This record gives sequence, structure tokens and C-alpha cells, in this order.
Amino acid sequence: MDSKLNSVGAISTGKRVRVFIYLFSIVFLLSSFLPTLSMGETNEPVVYLVQLEDTVEKGLHAFLARALNEAEAAGADHFIVEMNTYGGAVDAADQIGQLFRNANIPITVYVNRNAISAGAYIALNADNIIMTPTATIGSAAVVDLEGNTGDAKATSMWMEAMASAAESNGRDPEHAKAMVDPANPLTFGASAALENGYAEAIVNDFQEVLEFLNLEGATIQEVEITTAENIARFITNPVVASILLSLASLGLILELYSPGFGVPGAIGLTSLFLFFFGHMIAGFAGWESLILIVVGIGLIIFEVLTPSFGIFGILGIAGVITSLTMASVDVVAGLRSIGIAIAVSIIVILFLGRSMNKRGLWSKLVLQEDLSSEEGNLRNETRMSLIGQEGIALTRLRPSGTALINNQRVDVVTEGGFIEREQTVRVVFTEGTRIVVRGVSNNNNE
Repeated sequence: MDSKLNSVGAISTGKRVRVFIYLFSIVFLLSSFLPTLSMGETNEPVVYLVQLEDTVEKGLHAFLARALNEAEAAGADHFIVEMNTYGGAVDAADQIGQLFRNANIPITVYVNRNAISAGAYIALNADNIIMTPTATIGSAAVVDLEGNTGDAKATSMWMEAMASAAESNGRDPEHAKAMVDPANPLTFGASAALENGYAEAIVNDFQEVLEFLNLEGATIQEVEITTAENIARFITNPVVASILLSLASLGLILELYSPGFGVPGAIGLTSLFLFFFGHMIAGFAGWESLILIVVGIGLIIFEVLTPSFGIFGILGIAGVITSLTMASVDVVAGLRSIGIAIAVSIIVILFLGRSMNKRGLWSKLVLQEDLSSEEGNLRNETRMSLIGQEGIALTRLRPSGTALINNQRVDVVTEGGFIEREQTVRVVFTEGTRIVVRGVSNNNNE
């Protein structure tokens, strides 16, 4: 009797487990399909929004390219750029304009305040321009970093680029050319822009932008610039890039005059790292330029430790310059930054040499030794007498270190190889202050 009850109980338990599994499966399937069905019923448009503020520079192109790629991959219905800029680099604006022209989704520039100079060119490459009542667009004359008007060739090229951008979206190209006039560049307010076909609408806020584009109720996906992209935008500025390269060269040069590794070397390497980090994030520098500068610095160090008649040193310097040029915004900007860095380094080193010689910081960085000609000749004769003498390596020679020769501790350097501590060494030759040694086998004295 008990066995029958146990059997019935087991069957009931099995049925309950199966029913639970069936119910769980039904609930899971419904929960998977319901969101899809709900999305299909609402079918809300998706709008990607980015902010374009401050200066237009090469780092901005990398950010906008990423944002536009994300929008296209997500199947967004529209891409809106909220703009407030007084312009920036012409070449950066040209790249952004090309990016907009090749986009696969509609692009609208919402000028909430200013679209000046490079900003005007970017706006003209968009499908729609919408402005607030107090916004302005235009004044796109070419100027250099010092604020001087560009030459006739640059002005003519930029004028045609502005006209082409305007004409591609059905706008009067003559107004675009007038915006580049170096004597009196044209600037439109919102009303004038609307009247002359340089704006599709005037609105009071972003919600009215959506209403004009028939995107009410759209899901807004705002793409924010990352910290790395912000750093890249800052570092790729030509002025900042030149400062970083100047600090890098100064730091590494001063490090050569100081024992060990200290603050100058740390500043130099940090500046070099920031330069490459910013330009790699912005898409200008690749791994090949980073590898090339590491090889170049390695060759320079090898030249310092093992004289090779300057061959490795020249190759190393050429590698460093080529790497920095490859990593820069363009060749001209790279060579300009390198030239500024070299000039600044020379000026600062000459200044330090004259103002801090024998005192202060310079006396701690550079060995100060003032010898008379007689003392110098005596020391040279003493070093010459060491040739052929044997001694013991007091430290590992890698390839430089200290040895005990004729009961004197002297600084020595090997011919290139490493010599272990307490190994017998023989002086091969001397050159100035350098004492070159060779390892001698302790078994046969050869």
C-alpha cells in the first residue's frame, strides 16, 4: 500500500515539474517577442545628435566620423549637428565636408549661434541648415595662425570650395564666394540666410527643429565626445603639438647631461607619449610611426654607447624625424613643429649654458671641470700609460662601469660587449677621457 502511494506521489511531482517547465517556456517566448512587436507598432524615428562647438580642427573630424558611422550602423533616420563655432582649420573643415557629402543618411546643421568661417563651409555641405533668430553664418575669409589674410592662391581655392559646397545643395554660389572676400566677407543673419536660400528654417529651440523635419517623438541618441577624443582635439592643434615636441627634445637632451634617469627624461618621454597618443586617437599616427621612432631612439642610444662613425646616429635621427612627420596632421605641419622644437631646444640650452654655468641647476646637470693645459696633458699621459695594463671590473660593464687598474678606480667602457663583475680586464686604448677595456680570460690570461 505504501509503495503505491509513493509511486502516485512521484508521478504527481513529475507532472508538476513538466507543467512548470512548459509555463516557463511560454513566458520566456512571449517576453522575447513582445518587445519586438511593440517596437514594430510604434516605429519611432531615431535621431543622432552631436555638438560642434569651439574650434574646428583635425581631431573633430575623427569624432564626427565615429558618430556618423555609429548612426549609419544603427539605421538612424537623421543626423543633426548642433553648431556654434567661429571656425578653425581649413583642411579639417574640408575633410568634414567630404564626410557629410558621402553620408548615407540625411544631415542637418542646427546653427544655434554661429557658423563662421570653417563652420560655414561645414554647414553648406549638410542637407539642411536651420538657424535660431540670432544666429549668423559666413565670414569665411582665409587667415593664418597669426591672423593675417591668406595669399591669393589659398583664397581662390577656398572660394571655389565654398561655392561648390553651396551649389551642391542648390544654394547660390555667388553668396558663398562673397563670404570668402578678404576685404569685406559676407555674413548672413538668420533672416537674410532664409531669404537668400542659405537656411531652410528659423526656429527657437531644438524641439522646433524636430517638428520642421517631421521627426516629432523621435528617439534622440546624443553622441558625446570621449575624454580621449577631447585630448586628441587639443593635442592635434599645431601650437600644442609644437610645444609638446619642444618639451620632449629639451627633456631628453637635458637627460643626457644628468646622471641616472630624472625629471627631464620623464618630462621628455611624457610629452612624446602625449604627442603620439593624441595623433593616434585622431587617426593621423599609426603603429608604423610609433615603431619607427622607437627604432630611431634605439639607434641614437646605440651610437652614444658604441661609436660607429656617426652612421647609427644619423639613421636614428632620420628615423625620429620621419616618424614625427608621419604622425603629424600633414607633412608641412610636422616639419614645422619639428623645426620649432629644434630651434627652441637650441635657444634654451644656450641660455642655460650662459646663465647657469657653474651655479644653480646647470652645475648639477653638467660635469664642471676646469683644467689647465698642463693638468690636461698630465692626465692624458697618465691615461696613455694605462694601455696594456690589466685590472679587475668592480661593477658589471654594460658596456660602461668601474674598474680597478693600478690600484685606481677608473671609469671604463668595453668595446661593445658585456663584462661581468670581478672579471679581469685589459686596457686596449684611450681616447680623450674614454678608457676602453677588453675582457681577459682568467684561465689563460688571453
